[in-house]
Amino acid sequence: MSLSRTIAERAASHLKPGEIVNLGIGIPTLVADVLAADSGVALQTENGMLGVGPAPDEAHADPELVNAGKKPVTETLGTSYFSSAASFAMIRGGHVDAAVLGILEVDEQGRIANWSVPGKPILGVGGAMDLLEGARRVIVATTHTTKDGTPKIVHELGYPVTGRRPVDVVVTEAATFELHNGRLVLTEVANGYDEAWVAEHTSADYEVRT
Repeated sequence: MSLSRTIAERAASHLKPGEIVNLGIGIPTLVADVLAADSGVALQTENGMLGVGPAPDEAHADPELVNAGKKPVTETLGTSYFSSAASFAMIRGGHVDAAVLGILEVDEQGRIANWSVPGKPILGVGGAMDLLEGARRVIVATTHTTKDGTPKIVHELGYPVTGRRPVDVVVTEAATFELHNGRLVLTEVANGYDEAWVAEHTSADYEVRT
């Protein structure tokens, strides 16, 4: 199983039946592929769809049926469609129960950077700021380090901050952190890893309650 899919499965385990959930671009989109058909979770996307299903195989992809990252998706039973303006109204109005977001970095206070790399052309913020402020819960799904081994869970953000609101949960391939009283708390270490590995690959200060 790929590392990204492993992280997506770990993030999906934090979703609850009956929730409306928005998936960010990157690893979070894979949550649609790993959710059980009877999960009871309804996936929403900023471009105006509620009832997003897993990615189709290439032969059945519909170029007009895509998520906010322009990746092909499928419909689930009862899927509804609406304008992007209505979709953002759902987000800003507090009607999205959870958002799963990718990040460049997250600091020890739970603030994230995920929209800008100074000096590099990227797509921009998209719906990240709206989701960070409007979703009732925010779950980060990310690799624990960059490709060169640099920690992504850091003492202080080195990229432009997405918003002041802290996230609720940070899920990597190696660990799960939750925010308690404004501090990161290590609550679970994944199979195949130990607390020493997590400490070595995390530059943020955190508490341990595994």
